[in-house]
Amino acid sequence: MAKQLTNSELTLLVIQSLKDTKKTDLQDLLLELQPYDFARLYEDLPEKHHSRFLLYLTTEQIAEMLQELDKDEQLTILTKIGIEKAAVVMDMMDNDDLAFFFDQLSTEQTREFLSTMKQEESEAVQDLMKYPPETAGRIMTNRYVWIPHHYTVRNTVDKLKTFAEIAETINYLYVINEERKLVGVVSYRDLLLADINAAIRDIMFERVISVSSFTDQEEVAGVIERYDFLAVPVVNDEEKLVGIVTVDDIIDVVIQEANEDIEKLSATGKSIDFETRAWVAAYRRLPWLILLLFIGIVSGSIISRFEDTLQKVVALAFFMPMIAGMTGNTGTQSLAVVVRGLVSRDMSKPVIVRLVLRELGVGLIIGTICGILIAVIAYLWKGEPVLGLVVGTSLFITLIIGTLAGTVIPLFLFKLKIDPAIASGPLITTLNDIFSLLIYFGLATAFITYLM
Repeated sequence: MAKQLTNSELTLLVIQSLKDTKKTDLQDLLLELQPYDFARLYEDLPEKHHSRFLLYLTTEQIAEMLQELDKDEQLTILTKIGIEKAAVVMDMMDNDDLAFFFDQLSTEQTREFLSTMKQEESEAVQDLMKYPPETAGRIMTNRYVWIPHHYTVRNTVDKLKTFAEIAETINYLYVINEERKLVGVVSYRDLLLADINAAIRDIMFERVISVSSFTDQEEVAGVIERYDFLAVPVVNDEEKLVGIVTVDDIIDVVIQEANEDIEKLSATGKSIDFETRAWVAAYRRLPWLILLLFIGIVSGSIISRFEDTLQKVVALAFFMPMIAGMTGNTGTQSLAVVVRGLVSRDMSKPVIVRLVLRELGVGLIIGTICGILIAVIAYLWKGEPVLGLVVGTSLFITLIIGTLAGTVIPLFLFKLKIDPAIASGPLITTLNDIFSLLIYFGLATAFITYLM
């Protein structure tokens, strides 16, 4: 019934159940909701109803809901429900989510929370926190099913029944030897189709695709995308199985990395969302904008140097914003293509050469079409063929330069092991402004005799 209600209708019914202290009615409403729905419902409820709502939820529901909320809300809820209940909730949460949560707390707060948890869960979270941020080790889970290589299918099924409830996924079962080294993998499908007395070593796949615990999370995402896995095993330097990374965590990684790239491309730096205060958003944007402001002064100095040219042929001013704007636009387009390509595929030398040549071809085509078009417009407007020639040729050259700049700069940074997304759109636009103005006024000055 709950899934047929709109969010506002559900919220009103929940509020009524809380007012009437009808816990059973509330649970009936929540029966078919997902953790994400719990989180949105909690956020939509008025503050005065939060405590009773939490009181009526099971510890499992709270644990699932917490994983869909931000750090501040998580901390508030864990504080509201009390230390004992918070400990039980944290024991139920995914360890990688807890590690991320603790990363954002002070050392004292983290130590206090960890001390209340079960020892094995606390140690598991602390083990994850030893790995660098944004690595496979940091986002992996230890809730998976592993089996010794000497097991039979019957032994495996019995173990699966025991651990399936706490495992994050049972699509793959990972086979280890006596030294806990990963030696094979068995899919749930293979297990169902195999003879009950068959040995696992006879039906397992020995060619296992795995990642190191120190592999960057973007590379892990690439492995899962490349092989269409639902999970990938994580091994340490000794090839011992230490965890798995599941596809749901990788989706979070993809969204996170995409947001980071967008922030860098727009030169906003740290995350800015709808809830960010105005002064915080301004503070985070200002550094890049101030830098670009000083670079932009160079554009102004270029114009001042060609002041005589501009005074003699006032019509040049009309086309100046168009020349600079078009160059910046094509550079930003190429930048977006390159940054996306760097994330999704291996950039070998032949691939880079093909990409640069392709973008050069794009620049030539775009430059030719737009150059001819603006040259005709300038000629028809002023009746001056030389003005059309200057404007059209300038746009042709600057569009080629803009396209190549948007391609080469991120590739150059990539080779220097610098995040290519840092070659932000505003930076390339500003640099292209300088190039376009130099070329535009340089050509105009060279043909000034014919323009007057």
